[in-house]
Amino acid sequence: MANGILWLIALPLAVSPLNYLVGRLSFIRRGVTRTGSPARWLAILALLVTWIPFYQAVQMLQTSGPFTYTFGAIALRVDGLSLVLSAVALALGTLVMIFSGPYLAGEEGEEKYYALLTAMVGAMIGLASANDLFNLWVWFETMAISSYMLVAFYRQQPSSLEAGFKYLVQSSAGSVLVLLGLALVFAQTGSLGFAEIRAAATGRSEVLLAAGALFLIGFGVKIALVPLHTWLPDAHSQAPSGISAMLSGVVIETGLVALLKALAPLAGVTPQWGPLLLGFAAINMLIGNLMALRQTQVKRMLAYSSLSHIGYMLVGFGVALTFNQSDAAQGALFHLINHGLMKGLAFLAAGVLLYTLHVGRGHHHPLTVSDLAGAAHKYPIAALGFSIAVLGLGGLPPLAGFMSKWQIFAAGFKTGDPLVIGLVVFAALNSVLSLGYYAPLVNALYRQKPSLAVQEGLAAPAALNLPLVILSLAVIALGFWPGLISWLTGPGASAILSMFVR
Repeated sequence: MANGILWLIALPLAVSPLNYLVGRLSFIRRGVTRTGSPARWLAILALLVTWIPFYQAVQMLQTSGPFTYTFGAIALRVDGLSLVLSAVALALGTLVMIFSGPYLAGEEGEEKYYALLTAMVGAMIGLASANDLFNLWVWFETMAISSYMLVAFYRQQPSSLEAGFKYLVQSSAGSVLVLLGLALVFAQTGSLGFAEIRAAATGRSEVLLAAGALFLIGFGVKIALVPLHTWLPDAHSQAPSGISAMLSGVVIETGLVALLKALAPLAGVTPQWGPLLLGFAAINMLIGNLMALRQTQVKRMLAYSSLSHIGYMLVGFGVALTFNQSDAAQGALFHLINHGLMKGLAFLAAGVLLYTLHVGRGHHHPLTVSDLAGAAHKYPIAALGFSIAVLGLGGLPPLAGFMSKWQIFAAGFKTGDPLVIGLVVFAALNSVLSLGYYAPLVNALYRQKPSLAVQEGLAAPAALNLPLVILSLAVIALGFWPGLISWLTGPGASAILSMFVR
């Protein structure tokens, strides 16, 4: 059953070109139709089947502990951390596939969308399981390349092309820095395997410190660490709503996991990786919230709020690495999962409104806060899902976002360190500050007088609402019963701490 991890990665990647071929042949025979491409159904089937090897990997981890599967020169390691990221990528990817059917039906190049999205999910699972720096970089680049083209999917729109180009340039620059870091590590240690690097990095080394700095900057672009975040609001707002959900809900978190995996073998070089993450956490929380407060476009507001939520995760990971705190790592992973669910729900709910008010009527105007006025009367499922998402992101109890933030804050207080306690208080205040832009969105949805866009809006297809219902139930369930996901977050926290043991 150890080769289950191979199928977990191979299934999405193998089906990706088949998606394109099936969709292209259908286009040649039928042209562009509003019934959608058969590539969508093949993509959904592929991701649903991929849950089988995922379940097998979970079973093996629970019975035998972490394990490594070697395929030629590629070594894949299954541990709690890899399964956390795989679960988020698979869950959100499956729901986005379902959502994208009516949203993209009739769009030119639809088959490319499904092929690229399937490949991106497979690449994220591969990155989560990578057991050496080179393959980590290869999976990272595979994910990045597919995401570049998906961001610029509406290539007829100048703003979409601009966003895709900005994302490409900045992310490519980050990738080059990561590659330079790999070269420094290899020059110093003679290996790119995590175990070999860890064995060689036992004392202070300026070369390895420089490599760690390059990893921090290079992966930091994808994570959207401030000030490396400037690609994010344009990319998230101009991409199709399903891709916005993937970018914010799992792609930037994948960059964070990649950074942790790259820094872990260098833990013996310096103990300052944890405090460094705490410093970035404070900056990201503050800048993300302040920038979100200024936005009038809904998707740009949600994009900037992702900066602050990366900050909360960094608080948890920083405390975990600095104080060897398992509770902090578990809270950070819980928030990573919750953020994927809540931000995915927020972007998909915004996508329903964007489709019914603008895209479905043939134009690509941005969804503004003023457009939301009175939307709950005509689109109750989208409005409720959006409300649950943003209130959960704002940390309102008893939703999932409150529980994961509470775990992170409790772990910070548990350290007894005055600086960490001050940072936790700062994070809590930022959570309250975020309600300053989340609450007006909810208020707009339930106004009595609908906006002109709502009055003229189309009916919402059922397939658009189905993912919203599933995600809404998940956000509520994890708020009331956070222990439901501890079978993932517990082993994930243990994996992170074991990675950084010096």
